[in-house]
Amino acid sequence: MVILDGEQYLTGEEAAATLGIKRETLYAYVSRGVLRSYRQGIKRQRLYRQTDVERLMQLTPSSEEPLASRGPAPEVPLAESWIRD
Repeated sequence: MVILDGEQYLTGEEAAATLGIKRETLYAYVSRGVLRSYRQGIKRQRLYRQTDVERLMQLTPSSEEPLASRGPAPEVPLAESWIRD
């Protein structure tokens, strides 16, 4: 962990470990605008604000949404209704 101006930042390795993802996925998050990275001085190393990483961890994918909150399942027509002569 790196502290700059009172703000806590994680290295790429630390941020990926915290999120439970590979570093390549972390880079994909940055390129897609899901997470922001910051350059540390003139080095190539990128840092990730700890609060941003923690906020990202609180998000849950919509596929994990409880079934009850999704509402009734759409009615699928029977295959016989698709067949035409």
